[in-house]
Amino acid sequence: MKKRALLEMSVESLDAALAAVRGGADRIELCENLSVGGVTPNAELLRQAREVIEVPIFAMIRPRGGNFCYSAQELEQMKHEIAMAKAAGMDGVVFGILTGSGLVDTHANATLVDLAKPLPVTFHRAFDELQDLEQGLEQVIATGATRILTSGGRPRAEDGSAEIARLIRQAGDRILILPGGGIRPGNLEHVARQTQATEFHSGLSNMLSGPHRVRHEFEEGVRMLIHVLETESRSGEPVEIANPNRQTSNGRHR
Repeated sequence: MKKRALLEMSVESLDAALAAVRGGADRIELCENLSVGGVTPNAELLRQAREVIEVPIFAMIRPRGGNFCYSAQELEQMKHEIAMAKAAGMDGVVFGILTGSGLVDTHANATLVDLAKPLPVTFHRAFDELQDLEQGLEQVIATGATRILTSGGRPRAEDGSAEIARLIRQAGDRILILPGGGIRPGNLEHVARQTQATEFHSGLSNMLSGPHRVRHEFEEGVRMLIHVLETESRSGEPVEIANPNRQTSNGRHR
């Protein structure tokens, strides 16, 4: 039996984070304002989450919604936010910076990757804004990032699964490709089988319309995602792919 793929859940509140963990999520991507794709969570939310959540938490580093081309002032703000995330005990950070012409800003990203060390860095779905994903993959690798969150350049990972599979083959063991974008219990099996990825990202935003739904429907949605991954791990040939990030005994990344 192959190893079950890891599930990362994107959340914007402590209640949702706790519900995700109860549902079986392996890692949390912590943001604020998911309606604009997520921005940097405030220091208090980071602190509260770290106090009560044992699984790894990756903090979004994004000063605003909109495009991914940032001013010098915004880049300085992102540096401050990375330092804040490290001080709060986060296990990783998530960001992505593009140039005005829509390419990966290798210099700016590499600068922030260095600042974030030793934390792993996920290059988020700014990647899907690129015209040439294969070229973009090589550019992100050059920055030193650990993961790329992508829907394969399409609105949903389900539609971009063939491209995600190509990116995984191109990446080899140089960087981890993390499929995400519209992943639900109803389409996760398709994405998992098409891509053979070892980690998946979901937000289940359709289940986050109120506290009651956070406590019940969202938690159950996460549990259903885990069930799909567990079922998928019991099918096919044995596969064991090492996690690229060393973990402590309690599952948190160093």
